[in-house]
Amino acid sequence: MLDTAPALSAVVGLDAGIDRAIEHLLALQSNDGFWWGELEANATMASEHLLLEHFLGMGDAHRWRKISNYLLERQLPDGSWPIYFGGPGDVSITTEAYFALKIAGADASSPHMTRAREFVRRRGGIASTRIFTKFWLALFGQFDWDALPAMPPEAILLSPRLPINIYAFASWARATIVPILVVSAHRPVVAPPPGADVDELYLDPRDRHGMNFRRDRWPLSWRNAFVALDRVLRLHERSPWKPLRRRALAACERWIVDHQEEDGSWGGIQPPWVYSLIALRCQGYSNDHPVMAKGIRGLLTSFAVETDDTWTMQPCLSPVWDTALAVIGLREAGVAADHPAMRRAGAWLLEREVRSPGDWCVNVHGVDPGGWPFEFANEKYPDTDDTAEVLMALRLLGLDGDGQPPARRARAWLRAMQSRNGGWGAFDRDNTSAFVTKVPFADFGATIDPPSEDVTAHIAEMFALDGVPAGDAMMRHAVEYLWQEQQPDGSWFGRWGSNYIYGTGAALPALVAAGVAPSRFRRATRWLIERQNADGGWGESCASYDPGAERGRGPSTASQTAWALLGLLAADEVHSDAVRNGIAWLVAAQRAEGGWDEPEFTGTGFPRDFMLNYHLYRDYWPLWALGRYRRMLTGSPVHLPGTDPLS
Repeated sequence: MLDTAPALSAVVGLDAGIDRAIEHLLALQSNDGFWWGELEANATMASEHLLLEHFLGMGDAHRWRKISNYLLERQLPDGSWPIYFGGPGDVSITTEAYFALKIAGADASSPHMTRAREFVRRRGGIASTRIFTKFWLALFGQFDWDALPAMPPEAILLSPRLPINIYAFASWARATIVPILVVSAHRPVVAPPPGADVDELYLDPRDRHGMNFRRDRWPLSWRNAFVALDRVLRLHERSPWKPLRRRALAACERWIVDHQEEDGSWGGIQPPWVYSLIALRCQGYSNDHPVMAKGIRGLLTSFAVETDDTWTMQPCLSPVWDTALAVIGLREAGVAADHPAMRRAGAWLLEREVRSPGDWCVNVHGVDPGGWPFEFANEKYPDTDDTAEVLMALRLLGLDGDGQPPARRARAWLRAMQSRNGGWGAFDRDNTSAFVTKVPFADFGATIDPPSEDVTAHIAEMFALDGVPAGDAMMRHAVEYLWQEQQPDGSWFGRWGSNYIYGTGAALPALVAAGVAPSRFRRATRWLIERQNADGGWGESCASYDPGAERGRGPSTASQTAWALLGLLAADEVHSDAVRNGIAWLVAAQRAEGGWDEPEFTGTGFPRDFMLNYHLYRDYWPLWALGRYRRMLTGSPVHLPGTDPLS
C-alpha cells in the first residue's frame, strides 16, 4: 500500500471536515427522501411575476411590497440589476425591474428609481432591450405590438417533417413559443396604474413603434431570409383574411392544456408557465378555470421563495438533480448504501421515473418512455443528464440491476437519445437545426438543444461504470465526440455549469471510466493546474461565456473547486500539490456547521443570458471531492451493495 502519511498530514482536518459535511447534508434531507435547494436566478423572476399578477388582475399589495423589497435589495449601486452575482448591470433586466416597481407604486423621483432610469437611458433606453422585454411592455401598452416580430399561430400547424416547426426548437423554447403564438395573435393590452408608464425610458419616441432587426453582412443568409419573411408575415397579420387562424388558435390551446404538469407548471420552468397563463387568459379562460387556478396556485406555492420581508420566484425546481448528486456525494464520503437516508432517497428516486410519452417521442421511436426529469413534476420532458446521474446514484445504492425495470428502461431510453454526432442533448435527439436560431424573435439565449460536452460526459461515465465496454458502438461514438470537442488549450466547454472548469471536470472522469489512459490528459490537467488560484481553490466567472473572455478565472468557489479536483483526481493527480492545495482550501473554507458559502452563480440556464445559483452545489460537490480524495488516497473502495467492492 502507498505511504499516504505525507499527503494526509498536508490536509489537516480532512476527516473532521468530511464528517461535518455529511452531517450537514443529511440534515437537509426531507422526510420524503429528497434533497432540494433553492434555484436562484436574477431579478427577472420577481419582476415578471408582479407584471403577470397585474395582467391577470390578481395583484396582492402585501406580496407586491415584498417583491419590491426583494428587487431593491438586489439593485447595484449604479441603479442596475445584473444577470448573475458580481456581474455587470443588464439593460433588459433593469427595465423590467423599473417597470415592475412603478406598477407596485414606487416613487419615480426616489434615488433608487432615478439611478435605474439613468442606467437604462445610458444603455440606449428601451430600444436596446431584448425582444422579450419589449413583449412584456407591449402587454401594458408601453410598446407597439406592430413593432414586434410576427409570430402567427398558424406555425403550430407545420408538420414536424418540415425543416422549421415547433419541434425544431429546444423543449424550453418550444414550450414558450406556443403560448406566445396565441398572445401575439390577440395582442392584449392591460393599462398600467396611473403614472406607471415608462415613456421616460425612450431616448427617441419613435423607438416605441419600430425595431431594427440585425442583418447579416452577406445577403444570402438564413437571418436575412427570416427578416424578409417577417415582412411578409406582418402583411398577413394586417390582412382580415386568415382562413386558418381559428384552427391554429384551437391547436395551440389544446397543446398548452395538454402540456400542463401536475404541479400546475408548463415544462417545469417559469417562462412557458407565465406565457401559458397569459395565452389562456387571451383565449377566454378566467382565473378560476381549473387549468388557470392550478397554474396560479402552483406559481404562488411551489416555485415561490418567501421571507418575512421579500418574495420572489425560482425559475425551476431541481429535486431530482439535487437528490442524485447528494446521494453520490454521500456515498463517496463513506455513507453506507443501507443508511436510512440512502434508502429513503433511493425509494423516492424510483418513484419519480417518467412513464408517459413526451415531446421527445416526435423524433425518437421504438423505445418505451423512461428516465427522470429535473423537477418534481415534468412528465413531458425527462432529461438525459438527470437520468445519467440518477442511474449512477441507483448503482451506488444497489438499485440499478436488471431486476429493476426503471433502470433497464432508462438505459434503453438513453441509448435511443444519442445524437448522430455521438453526443447527447438534454431533452431531444439531434435538435441541431442552427438556422432556427436566426428567426427575428430569437435574441434570448439558446433556442436549440444540441449535444453538449458535459451531458455527454455524464452519460458516457454512467454507461462505462455500468460495464459497457469501450468497443461498444455507442461508447466509441461518445468518446470520439468528447475528443472532437476538446478545446485547443485542453479544456472542455461547460453548457450547464460555469464553465470550462465544469466541462473539464466532467470530461476527465468520463474518459477515464471509458478506459482512456490518464497519460492522454496532459493538456487538460495542465490547463486545470494553471487555473488554480493562489489560495488553492478554483473559480470561473460567468463572464467566461462572453466572446474573447478569459477561461477558468474567477474567485474561488466551493463547487468549482470540487469540479477541478474531480477532474484532476480522475487524471491520476491524487498526490499532486495542486490537488492537496485544493483539498486544503475546501477544508479551510468550510463553515463550522459543515457547509460552504457560495454567493456566486456557477450554474447556467442559457449561457450568457440566464445564469443560476444552485444553493446545494456548495454542499454536495465539495463533499463528493473530499470523499473521493480520501478514498483514492487510502485505496478504499466504494462498496456496492450485493457485489464485490469496486474502486
